[in-house]
Amino acid sequence: MKNFKILEEVNTILKDGSLDFVKQLHMICDLLNSKKSNYDWVGYYFADVSQQTLHLGPFAGEPTEHKIIPFGKGICGQVAERHETFLVEDVNAQDNYIACSINVKSEIVVPLFVNGNNVGQIDIDSHTRNAFEAEDEKLLNQINRLVADKILTDKVDLKTLWV
Repeated sequence: MKNFKILEEVNTILKDGSLDFVKQLHMICDLLNSKKSNYDWVGYYFADVSQQTLHLGPFAGEPTEHKIIPFGKGICGQVAERHETFLVEDVNAQDNYIACSINVKSEIVVPLFVNGNNVGQIDIDSHTRNAFEAEDEKLLNQINRLVADKILTDKVDLKTLWV
């Protein structure tokens, strides 16, 4: 039921015509960061396929130095190549992990598809091991579908979302 309320709030944010899309994404990140106790960092990365890089977009949580991530590097870079969700129960057990903070213990990255193309992802870090479940993946996929619809409807230039 809690996730249903979050989805309703995301929908309300995305339908608010007085807000630009960057502000809407910031608000979604803030919402998840505040409503989900195990979501300690929430952010979007957007793909530059021609350069094979991901670029940080709106986020909530501690600032990160990882503003550009090459495809294949870290969890986010692997999702850019594999086109599927990557849930890491313990980041210390990963060989190909980019540490954003010594406090991060687990991570989930869910790809964002627009017209079947992986254009980015939502990245969630937690300070708790084994912080994510199937319900988290389901919620994040639903949010990404709403975001993808907005990108399509408004013909958003994804490069305008980069930090």
